[in-house]
Amino acid sequence: MSETHLPAPSPAETARDGKGAGAAAVAPLRRGLPPAARLAVAGGLAAVAVVCFLFLFIEGSFDFAFERRLTMLGTMLVVAFAQAVGTVVFQTITHNRILTPSIMGFDSVYILMQTLLVSVFGGGVLAATDGMPKLVTQTLLMVGFTMLLFGWLFSGRSGSLHVLLLVGVVLGLAFRSLSDFLQRMLSPAEYDVLSARLFGRLSSAEAAYLPLAGAVCLIVGAVVWQRRYRLDALLLGRDAATNLGISYKRELTVMLLLVSLLIAMSTALAGPMTFFGFVTAMLAHQMSGTHRHVVVLPMAFLIGLITLAGGQFIMEHVFYASGMLTVVIEFVGGAVFLVHLLRKGTL
Repeated sequence: MSETHLPAPSPAETARDGKGAGAAAVAPLRRGLPPAARLAVAGGLAAVAVVCFLFLFIEGSFDFAFERRLTMLGTMLVVAFAQAVGTVVFQTITHNRILTPSIMGFDSVYILMQTLLVSVFGGGVLAATDGMPKLVTQTLLMVGFTMLLFGWLFSGRSGSLHVLLLVGVVLGLAFRSLSDFLQRMLSPAEYDVLSARLFGRLSSAEAAYLPLAGAVCLIVGAVVWQRRYRLDALLLGRDAATNLGISYKRELTVMLLLVSLLIAMSTALAGPMTFFGFVTAMLAHQMSGTHRHVVVLPMAFLIGLITLAGGQFIMEHVFYASGMLTVVIEFVGGAVFLVHLLRKGTL
C-alpha cells in the first residue's frame, strides 16, 4: 500500500471549536523554528549530553570507567527508544495523550513475575536465573499479556477507550495487590533482593543483553518508521483512516505488537519506569511543532536520551547520587502527570 501523506492540521486542532479554530491552532505551530531545526537542536543537545556522560570527570582507570559508562549508555539508548517511541505509538492508536502502556498495568506483570520467582524459589533465584533465556521468557510473557488484553479490547465490538482503561487499571491493581501480599510473606533478606529489581536501574543492566535489545529496537524502529504516515492516518480515527485505504484492525494489531515488544524489552532490561515514557512523549508533542510522526518519533527519542544521559551526568557529578536518577524521573514524571491530568480535566 502506498504511504498516505496528510495535511498539516491534526484532528484535535481542526475540531477544537467551530470558528476557524483549525487555523488558529496551527498558527502557533508555525512560529519559531521549523521542525527540522528543532530536531537539529535536540540532536545537538543529545550529543553534548552523551559526550559529557562518557568522557568527563573520569577518575582512576579510564578503560574500566569508559567500559562501564559505555554499557550504561547502551542501556540508555534502548530504554529511551523503547519507552519514547512505544508511548508515542500507543497514544496515537488510543487517540489519547495521557495513557501509556505502563499506566495501563504493564509494569505490574513484571513485578508479579519477579515476586512469584522469589516467593516460590527464594531470593537467590533472581541472580541464578539471570541470562538470555530469562530475558526472552519475561519479554514473551509480557508481550502475550498485553496482546491478549489490548488486542481483545480493541478488536471487540464493544471495545472502547474507557473499557480499556478500566480493565487495564483493575488488572494492574490486582497484580500489584497480589505482589504486595506475597512480598509481605518474604524474609527481610529476600525482600531486599527483590526490591532492588523492582526499581528502574540503568547501572546494573547486563552488557550481554544489549545486542538482543538493540536488535529488537532496530527492527521495531524500522517497521514503525516505514509506517509513520499510516500512524498519521490513524490520528484521524477509524472511519477517516479506512477511507484513506488503511486496514484499521490490522494496523492496530501490528502497532500493539510493536509497542508490547518495546516496552517489554525495556522493562525486562532496566526495570519498570512508569512515567518516563509519558514525560518524553508529552515534551515531544510540545516541542516538535507538528503532529507528524516523522518529527515526533525522533524528537521523543532524543528527549529521552537527553533526560537519561544528561540526568545521569548531573546526578553523578553534581548531586553525587548516581543511583537516584530513575527515582527522580518517576517522582517528577508522576507530578507532571497529575498536573497535566488536572489541567486537562479529562482522559
